[in-house]
Amino acid sequence: MTAQSDFSLSPEDVAAFHRDGYAGPFTLYAPDKAKKAWGRTRLELLDRSAAVYNEEAAVSGATNISNYDRHLDHPMLADHITRPEIVHRVASVLGPDVLCWRTEFFPKYPGDEGTDWHQADTFANASGTPQIQWPGGSDFGGTITVWCAFTEASADMGCLQFIPGTHRTMFYDETKRMHYAPERNTAVDKDGVRRGFFGYDYRELQIDPDWKPDESRAVSMEMRAGQFIMFWSTLMHASHPHQGRTRDMRMGFAARYVPTSVQIYPGSSSIEEYGGRVSLDRYGAVLVSGEDTYGHNRLAERTTRDHPFAPRPPAGV
Repeated sequence: MTAQSDFSLSPEDVAAFHRDGYAGPFTLYAPDKAKKAWGRTRLELLDRSAAVYNEEAAVSGATNISNYDRHLDHPMLADHITRPEIVHRVASVLGPDVLCWRTEFFPKYPGDEGTDWHQADTFANASGTPQIQWPGGSDFGGTITVWCAFTEASADMGCLQFIPGTHRTMFYDETKRMHYAPERNTAVDKDGVRRGFFGYDYRELQIDPDWKPDESRAVSMEMRAGQFIMFWSTLMHASHPHQGRTRDMRMGFAARYVPTSVQIYPGSSSIEEYGGRVSLDRYGAVLVSGEDTYGHNRLAERTTRDHPFAPRPPAGV
């Protein structure tokens, strides 16, 4: 039996990741395979009978929350988050014991505004309650986000933008709370670019209300379908508007990873965002590498290839 390939980052690549805040793009799927897989998956996701946040999300109108964590009920997405091409590279930075704690979709349709510049450390930006908590005294914060293009992601179609090296300074105070007002915060003209943040105005969290990101340093991360990029969530990032020069949508799928030492949704029994609330009763993080010796997070286990993940309580509970 052939040994599995090692996709770990080299020491030089790890150093560059810590310097710049991102690495990639890397190729995971051939473009045609990625497009076909997404076309099939897009239809299958319409069946929400096994989704972790299903009826309550629909009732609350929390459409953004309802697309969270579909890896817990869809086999293709469950395989995706555990792919060695992703996990080995993430473990190169976080260490051998790694959890995937959230996934979500980021679509952009023709004519959609760009996503505003932002950073996320504790992910308390919408509710005011931290969603992840690193051990006290840690040098790091945030999460490693692996953003995979399931379709083409050109600048015209709304690809990601990064400002390299901004991940070690937080320009936003996540202890503040943004106000959800989609009627006011959609497609706001910001220095000549239509930008929004899913119904919020991220500028409400600025530590210095007069500060602006230095967009002269921004780089556009164009990707082919099937490629992914990994970056610290504390890195200043945004996306271009979809210019509508093609009728094709841009679809990104983000998987978020932390070491097992990080507490996920500490003290919380629900997620409150986007004008809605969903229960965490059926939620579980997925151990994608190593072992969990801390036992302070609920994990989800997959019994067969085609069976959804099922949560189990933290060790000792």
